[in-house]
Amino acid sequence: MMTPSESAAIAVGGGVGINIGGGDGVWVGGGINNNPTPSGPSASKLNSAYTALQAWKSAITDDPLGVLKTWDGLDVCSYKGVFCSDQQGGMDSSNGPPVVAIDLNHANLQGILVKELSALTDMSIFHLNSNRFSGTIPDTFKDLSSLQELDLSGNYFSGPFPMVTLNMPNLVYLDLRFNTFSGSIPDGLFNKGLDAIFLNNNQFEGELPSNLGNSPASVINLANNKFNGNIPSSFGFISSKLKEILLLNNQLTGCIPQGVGMFSEMQVFDVSRNSLMGHLPDSISCLTDIEVLNLAHNKLSGVLPDVVCSLRSLMNLTVAYNFFSGFGQECSKSFFRDVGFDYSVNCIPGRDMQRPQPECSVIPGSGLSCLRIPSPQPLVCAALSGNFKTNQTSSP
Repeated sequence: MMTPSESAAIAVGGGVGINIGGGDGVWVGGGINNNPTPSGPSASKLNSAYTALQAWKSAITDDPLGVLKTWDGLDVCSYKGVFCSDQQGGMDSSNGPPVVAIDLNHANLQGILVKELSALTDMSIFHLNSNRFSGTIPDTFKDLSSLQELDLSGNYFSGPFPMVTLNMPNLVYLDLRFNTFSGSIPDGLFNKGLDAIFLNNNQFEGELPSNLGNSPASVINLANNKFNGNIPSSFGFISSKLKEILLLNNQLTGCIPQGVGMFSEMQVFDVSRNSLMGHLPDSISCLTDIEVLNLAHNKLSGVLPDVVCSLRSLMNLTVAYNFFSGFGQECSKSFFRDVGFDYSVNCIPGRDMQRPQPECSVIPGSGLSCLRIPSPQPLVCAALSGNFKTNQTSSP
């Protein structure tokens, strides 16, 4: 996964970028006229790109920064924000240098996407972060067979989840955050070979797909939507590559599944501002790489286990605004380990800034039965997955 700063350009109009698309060449363009305008048979790719980009230019209704002033003439490699391969590394040059990236981050453009852009089949990066584009993603974008990174964040796109993204065969980075997409998200999203999934700050709703744990992604951000229901019980028992999962500020209920402990590389786990209930699973002690654990603003209860506070990589533990009734000695030591530990507004006797006693007399979800697979004590993390799978196999 490439971040915007590592991709073709840091800002609109950059000059040279490094190709992540598998070739050996570098990219040129982005507003620098490095190549003479091609002619004859070698111009076919650039002619096709010219037609596509001019169609898109016509659909852009506001350009306050004057980015598109350079979008004239057949040499699309001289357009600001457009990058071409320089054809090093033995690339066939019979069709001219292909457009391999468009980076118009922070250009403040207003308009829509047009179907003609699907002609840019060599493009591996398409970044439109922080503009004012609206509408939907054309179905023809399924033809962008080389696309690896799609960043449409910080715009005004709307409608249901863009299913066309599931038909882009080489896509590894999908960023749709800070738009107004709505409706449910498809199961197929988590079966696709994506490394990063950013859907936060939209209006998605419904239950999380049961195959959420199937995803090979290292980062999944579904925060600030309207998802409801339970976190799938199988979460964590299929993939262990996840490093960050953010589910905060949704409407999730039920228990934190025991499978969360199987994400041995997890560094950030944030389920704050939901309505999760019950006790924490012991399997959280298996999160040996966890740095940020945020469980605040839920309805969790019981005693905060010492195994949580003794996690070796923990830097910030937030359990505020729950119904925990106590914590052990290891949690007390957190104050001396430079670990941020916020346990305010719970039901812990003898501690400051706790809930009034009447609020603690009835614990939410006290009758809730969470699925907990028996495991040896002390918990053997490596054996947990096997115990779970055995239990699932023997279940009717």
